[in-house]
Amino acid sequence: MNATVTPGETPETAVRTTRLGTARGVLRPWREWHRPLMVHVTLMLALVLVSCVGLLVDGRSLLDESVWVKPLKFGVAFVLYAGMLAWLLSKLRKARRLGWWTGTLFAVAATAEVGAITIQAARGTVSHFNANQNDPVTLALTPLLTLGVAVFFLAQLVIAALVLAQRTGDRAMTRAIRAGLGLATIGMLTPVYWMVTNVRERTVTDANGTKITMYQGHGIGDLDGHGMAITHWSTTGGDFRVPHFVGLHGIQALLLLVALLGVLARRRAWLREETVRARLVGVAALGYAGLFAVVTWQAGRGQSLIHPDAATLVAFATVVLGTMAAVFAVVRAAARHGR
Repeated sequence: MNATVTPGETPETAVRTTRLGTARGVLRPWREWHRPLMVHVTLMLALVLVSCVGLLVDGRSLLDESVWVKPLKFGVAFVLYAGMLAWLLSKLRKARRLGWWTGTLFAVAATAEVGAITIQAARGTVSHFNANQNDPVTLALTPLLTLGVAVFFLAQLVIAALVLAQRTGDRAMTRAIRAGLGLATIGMLTPVYWMVTNVRERTVTDANGTKITMYQGHGIGDLDGHGMAITHWSTTGGDFRVPHFVGLHGIQALLLLVALLGVLARRRAWLREETVRARLVGVAALGYAGLFAVVTWQAGRGQSLIHPDAATLVAFATVVLGTMAAVFAVVRAAARHGR
């Protein structure tokens, strides 16, 4: 490490100063991330830890799963997504103030939403779709659960519009972010559309033995979805949490691809061309959109993710083979041009 020695400073002190400056340079980008969203991420990390402890020490179950499974899943999901938004907002070059306030609104709404879910889980009762008119806590939390989704969905739309209006990196990263936010927006909307247009009232028993009237669910056939490990997605019918998950986290998958292509570019000269990486990301985005469309179609037909029929398998194969063919074409053209 080369250190510049200033008058009155020993070489050892200069080295320490240089190392400190380097460390600050690495940490500075983290400090520039959207702070309210990072506070939300910190709270979600704490919720993940609390939920893990709850899984170990609390034996109560709700809808055939631990009462702490839902807070755990929401905590993990918002750590990933809110962390990504906090980073993304730091990349904006225009309308930064609007982006900051929109991100803050998202953080507040998401914290209120997950907070209401956690309170209901700790009480051993249902959070979403709970129509119990005799519980004052449920009556107080229902507006948060209803309006919270609408607020951070609208905030998501504003952030997506800001990103679409400007570049936030090289062409590959910009394409990944734009496509990813589009997928996330549609992924948020898909289960909401299903639940609004298919209201089905039923009665369930919560962890306290209380009969609860619920007016909606996530799936077709088995409204609550049961069977699959960890996710608890339905193994007996369609489950709209599948396309919701696939769409919401598409942006993370595409950004990981951008990072991977950046690493591979050190060994493959033809990948150093920005246009080539952007084309590969575009192909991946189209393939991922195809995957999202297939799992949405599958859920809408009342079919479990792990029990696809012949039509679903053909659709999956078409998406995979089409994406592979497009990738091969881009790679072949880039390699030929490089030679």
